[in-house]
Amino acid sequence: MTIKEIFDSMEYGPAPESAAEALAWLVDQGSRFGHFINGEYTAPGYGFESRNPATGEVLATLTQATQADVDDAVKAARKAQGKWEALGGPGRAKYLYAIARLLQKHSRLFAVLETLDNGKPIRESRDIDIPLAQRHFYYHAGMAQLMESELPDAEALGVCGQIIPWNFPLLMLAWKIAPAIAMGNTVVLKPAEYTSLTALLFADICRQAGLPKGVVNIVTGDGTVGEMITSADVDKIAFTGSTSVGRRIREATAGSGKALTLELGGKSPYVVFDDADIDSAIEGLVDAIWFNQGQVCCAGSRLLVQEGIAERFHSKLKARMDGLRVGSPLDKCIDVGAVVDPVQLDTISSMVAANRAGTMHQAQVEMPEGGCFYPPTLIEGLSPADPLMQEEIFGPVLVSCTFRTPAEAVELANNTRYGLAATLWTENVNLALDMAPKLVAGVVWINGTNMFDAAAGFGGVRESGFGREGGWEGLAAYTRAKAKPKPLAKVEAFAGTGAPADPLDRTAKMYIGGKQARPDSGYSRAIYGKSGALLGHVGLGSRKDVRNAVEAAAGASKWSKTTGHLRAQVLYYIGENLSARAEEFAARIDAMTGRKSGAAEVETSIQRLFSAAAWADKFDGRVHGVPIRGVALAMKEPVGVIGALCADEAPLLGLVSAMAPAIAMGNRVVLAASEPFPLAATDFYQVLETSDVPAGVVNILTGSHAELAKPLASHLNVDAVWSFSSSDLSAAIEAASAGNLKRTWVNDGTATDWTQDQTKRFLQESTEIKNIWVPYGE
Repeated sequence: MTIKEIFDSMEYGPAPESAAEALAWLVDQGSRFGHFINGEYTAPGYGFESRNPATGEVLATLTQATQADVDDAVKAARKAQGKWEALGGPGRAKYLYAIARLLQKHSRLFAVLETLDNGKPIRESRDIDIPLAQRHFYYHAGMAQLMESELPDAEALGVCGQIIPWNFPLLMLAWKIAPAIAMGNTVVLKPAEYTSLTALLFADICRQAGLPKGVVNIVTGDGTVGEMITSADVDKIAFTGSTSVGRRIREATAGSGKALTLELGGKSPYVVFDDADIDSAIEGLVDAIWFNQGQVCCAGSRLLVQEGIAERFHSKLKARMDGLRVGSPLDKCIDVGAVVDPVQLDTISSMVAANRAGTMHQAQVEMPEGGCFYPPTLIEGLSPADPLMQEEIFGPVLVSCTFRTPAEAVELANNTRYGLAATLWTENVNLALDMAPKLVAGVVWINGTNMFDAAAGFGGVRESGFGREGGWEGLAAYTRAKAKPKPLAKVEAFAGTGAPADPLDRTAKMYIGGKQARPDSGYSRAIYGKSGALLGHVGLGSRKDVRNAVEAAAGASKWSKTTGHLRAQVLYYIGENLSARAEEFAARIDAMTGRKSGAAEVETSIQRLFSAAAWADKFDGRVHGVPIRGVALAMKEPVGVIGALCADEAPLLGLVSAMAPAIAMGNRVVLAASEPFPLAATDFYQVLETSDVPAGVVNILTGSHAELAKPLASHLNVDAVWSFSSSDLSAAIEAASAGNLKRTWVNDGTATDWTQDQTKRFLQESTEIKNIWVPYGE
């Protein structure tokens, strides 16, 4: 080809990257790998092949871990954890810094090996994955350095079991390992069966950095190894992968006391308004859906384009698709590489083949012969309910529909069970910042997409999981408060046969939707004092009462949109009205509990209300320092509808301590009152009725915690469940929560000291972090 012909066509020529060094490293290891346990590679055992998805070539043979291997890895991690934590933050920081430097020194080796093993284009491995992995270790070296001064009340969890997927093998490893070891934990990590090679190379980096033995352990194998780690003697499970597997892990860990974070699937909306820079939006869309062959949990796989520009947008998009280059991932001129494995390729193909709706356009590009390649695909004209609009394809397939108004765009964008990420394209900053809070997603990108950094937490809501990775918020997943909790003691109700203290019948009702309500069951229970005197009756709540209370809470969603200042005024008002009836409440608590602590409990409850009011307009988010010309706003948003089983031993204080921070942050609550001593709660709703609390914001049920726990935890419109009951219901709640993967906060058989003000912890549990990325400039 002549120079003139080159300039006439402007076609890219081949620019192959040499695989020689990576292949040589594999040969040097004998092309067979064991595990990495206690600082050493184990002898290779019975295994499976790791193949290059672009060619089908066998790269190496890996070892399938046995139960004994996992046990050895956990034992090594447990043995190393105490000394590693005792090393202190600055001591740990040196090792993380050394790892980051070594990742830089060997960056090209990692990039080529990642591309060989995963099939993604070399320029993505080289320019995105590996630099971001380095960034996470640098960033968390700094976090380790600052831990003692900035997190003085936090300590490590212990041993963390970590299970990562195949789409970003080294980057997901960095997301998991860096914060864990920075905070003093040790880890047992299982890389994906398809893509374990860079994890094993990372193990060699740990040796070169002099990392103490047992701090990082890596075991390879299929999903059964993940199950072994989940059931092992570890203190936390961190999982990134499919929603279906995440649900099984939630069920498997229920009641175990293990901390859990899940970063799961997504069906992220990519919303383009009619005032958007169309050419920029299309380039962004290429990165959103065809980056890494669409094998990205936050891929912008649902295109929502405003009707007025839809025809022009789709026309330009198809032309851009036809210009994409599909081929050898080691060619630096390639846009779309190979799907990770024939199994995944078959999944993509079958899902698209089963679709009968809309019209399909596949890029008119030359496809390689052999290998796991799938052409960039657009299916437009789908309805919101079509399977491909709802189900995660995890491949280079974009589905599309149109909208007319911003309100309709919000409805369409949120019409999914997922909530991981969303993208907005508009030149109207007012519209962008109005839309972003309305989208149900953990991350929102404005006029950009797939922006990540260690300083900004990443994670989802709904069935995209819970927890954040990265940033200050990500450290909460690897630390706990320094405390020595006492075992939970069951608080029993008093029995009696005595006459009522007051012959006038005052049967307490429940409080649902701002009104007193009789129990749907029609049954009540007698409440006796310590002396056996009858104090009153309360209704026995049932599944239908839970349903009614949740429906009322859902209907009070406008509370979440009110200002912190307004919510503070309501909380102050509740406190004032409770104070006016302090003697009455104190006497009621003393009569129920048989103690003389009623006055102190009422006074502490008033202070909790005032503390929550004080925080209502002060519990702010952050502006993260991310390496773009723009900002990443970490906004704190209410979780939604929270169900709480209130403390039995502190009938007023336990209820107020849970309720006040939750509604201060804009949540609505369904509270199950103290089971043995519920009358303080049924008196309290009289205070709520006179304190300008909107109907449905606070709902109070009475009855058996065991009977109410499962309906609350399994209700799909409940976003979080807390349990401070003296009945240990942790296992039942966590298992039932797997239905919609709601957040849970349970006591795991330990008691809570309600005399200590834990408002800050309640505020954290009452909020989700949404990171909104806003680039600026021309």
